[in-house]
Amino acid sequence: MNHTDTAQSPWRRRTRRVVTLWPTMVVGAVLWVLLWGDLSWANVLSGVLLGALVALAFPLPPVGTATTLRVGPLLHLLGRFVGDLVLASFQVAWTAVVPRRTARGGPTPHGALVSVPLRSDSDLFIATTAGLSSLVPGTLVIDLDRPSRTLRLHVLDIAASGGPEGVRDATLDLEARLLRAFAPSTELARVGLAPYTLHKEERR
Repeated sequence: MNHTDTAQSPWRRRTRRVVTLWPTMVVGAVLWVLLWGDLSWANVLSGVLLGALVALAFPLPPVGTATTLRVGPLLHLLGRFVGDLVLASFQVAWTAVVPRRTARGGPTPHGALVSVPLRSDSDLFIATTAGLSSLVPGTLVIDLDRPSRTLRLHVLDIAASGGPEGVRDATLDLEARLLRAFAPSTELARVGLAPYTLHKEERR
């Protein structure tokens, strides 16, 4: 090994550590956004940066879940998530004027608790699904039953969300997009998910 390779090896090791500890960066971004209560690009980037610094300064053992990054499904995951954020933001804003609609005889929004059994048994994918679900305005994860892999969500307006089945379908869709973007092929086969295709997305 020459002097250049020796000098670069620490940097390469740090780079590999950041790549292998990407869940820490994602969790850092989620926690940072939840702490500030404001979903913005500045808060997301700040959370990712803090997560990377934590991963480098306080290294932890790698998460015992194999991951496989797929660019196409990742872009689909991000695109749909941004779309869900925009739609949910408009729905929450509309709910804010419900008292005026109620005074004119309009419908009254009703919140509800919905249990959603997930398919994956991986702590990483369960936690990421829960975090992404809580980032969508109007939806909050209030409990996780780990043995049964069940998320309990509080929904601000259950009718606008398509009822309990609509909430379950949306959450399972999110989990499926996450698994197709990051889960190994063996995990996809175990939970019964077909690989992602551009023209058709299997919901369950």
